[in-house]
Amino acid sequence: MRVFLTGASGFIGSAIVPELVRAGHRVLGLARSDASAEKLAAAGVDVHRGTLTDLDSLRRGAAACDGVIHCAFSHDDFNDYARNCEKDRGAIEALGSALAGSERPLVITAATARFTPGRVGTEDETPDASTGGLRAASEQLAFSFASRGVRVSSLRLPPSVHGDGDYGFVPMLIDIARKTGRSGYIGDGANRWPAVHLLDAARLFLLALEKAPAGARLHAVGDEGIPTRDIAGVIGRKLGLPVEPVPKEHFGWLGGFFALDTPATSALTQARFGWKPEQPGLLADMEHGTYFARA
Repeated sequence: MRVFLTGASGFIGSAIVPELVRAGHRVLGLARSDASAEKLAAAGVDVHRGTLTDLDSLRRGAAACDGVIHCAFSHDDFNDYARNCEKDRGAIEALGSALAGSERPLVITAATARFTPGRVGTEDETPDASTGGLRAASEQLAFSFASRGVRVSSLRLPPSVHGDGDYGFVPMLIDIARKTGRSGYIGDGANRWPAVHLLDAARLFLLALEKAPAGARLHAVGDEGIPTRDIAGVIGRKLGLPVEPVPKEHFGWLGGFFALDTPATSALTQARFGWKPEQPGLLADMEHGTYFARA
């Protein structure tokens, strides 16, 4: 297939590209800057200029391809999550409309982190509207295209997609610890975060593109639920800092996410698609990876 990939030059997209190429697919990557375009071209990717808010460009990219993987998400302002989710829905609407009636695959990226607190989230569970309405709305919009002739599926990622080059929540926690002189957790730190290695997630995106039926939900989950105090413990030990409970406000806007107790399983994904995590878990990656090699 020729595959249109949004977020192609990003952390996750950069790992999906070689998976697609090894499987014999040709990639058309969305690039919003000259730097992104140069990176994609160097990787042998066809470049399609545009942004998540350039809906005409998204429609053209999707229409020119045999399938779409949408893994881009706006991180321009973490404090305006609602606006970021609104951009995501606009992009999904544009991509889905371009594929309507074609039976071509559309894989969108969703999140595991918004299920009923404290309960292990499964693939067949719909996110609780009271805690996950914004991102859940993107998934619901995407699935509306299943009745319009699109083989749409949702690949849910956990709060931590880890590996070399990670610039997400874990590096932010490390930076906060460095700046404040302590590695904190909220409450008793028993609340759990699921996680997946970048390379395992990339393999699952390929499987979703090739095999997922319309309406499928897949969980890219390696660690089902790591207590946040264990994450804080590794950070404290590696930085030589005290590990202790702190108020949620210690983490700024990130405190709301770090306080979540949202374990999730990938058992159904593994059974249905023959996928299984093969890379190190989050704590092992933090111990032996590159997270603490930065200045």
